Amino acid sequence: MLSGLALAAGCQSSTAPVTTYPEQIAFTAIADRYMRIVIMDPDGSNPVTITEDMQTNLEPTFSPDGSGILFTSWRAGDANIWIMDRDGSNARGLTIHSGNDRSARFSPDGQRIAFVSQRDGTYEIYRMKSDGSEIVNLTNSPGSVDLDPRWSPDGTKVLFCSTRGAEGTEEIFSLWTMNLDGTGLTRLPVEGGARWPAWSPDGTRIAFSSDRGGDTEIYVMNADGSNQVNVSNNPGVDEEPYWSPDGSRLVFSTRRDGTPQIYSMGADGSNPSNLTQTDHWVAMPAWTR
Repeated sequence: MLSGLALAAGCQSSTAPVTTYPEQIAFTAIADRYMRIVIMDPDGSNPVTITEDMQTNLEPTFSPDGSGILFTSWRAGDANIWIMDRDGSNARGLTIHSGNDRSARFSPDGQRIAFVSQRDGTYEIYRMKSDGSEIVNLTNSPGSVDLDPRWSPDGTKVLFCSTRGAEGTEEIFSLWTMNLDGTGLTRLPVEGGARWPAWSPDGTRIAFSSDRGGDTEIYVMNADGSNQVNVSNNPGVDEEPYWSPDGSRLVFSTRRDGTPQIYSMGADGSNPSNLTQTDHWVAMPAWTR
């Protein structure tokens, strides 16, 4: 009986505690000519710079479990995908290539990463394992520019921007979805240009930026492209929307105050708030999931 109790106690003690992380927002800031990654609380308080000076680091996004941050860095000479611990330590390169790899996003289960690369000549959407192995070109469309990959919350689709189908010489981006192997291409009915799409946490809505009215605004629509609503509706450039974990708010970058700042607002555009209030250029926000 005692041996059984000892075995049970041993099994119980071997269970590692689950680490939980606070809800935060990461973004890119320029100071002294270098781009740095900063994290702050959702209300803009407690900003902390987590990358070193004399380096260019940008486009942060959190891992699904909140322990790490994917980002783009030139620290190895070219733009590549890197990952670091949440506090900025233990940075390691996932792609070390001369083809300009950037704009990485984790799949919801954390097992795969979608990113943009110019390694085959034009910007395409690629997929790889979370350790940087098994890189696959998903779009294979050398005649177009493909950017801004975003996973659907259930991990079955990738949403992205593309110039495919654009008429004339002007690069007008539209929104597309595809399966994880690049098949099943579907164009969403978004006209007038669209960038920086973001799927809501429940998968029912998509936020994106468009300059269709001559001013770059943030729109929210149903996931099938219906019911498109301008939710930022403010003079100045509003772009790069990112949903809060509960889907109630959007964080975004804006030039409405002159110097680019990070704002948040309700998903319907209500209660906009300047989170950064700095003289420095700041952009590319990402909320923890």
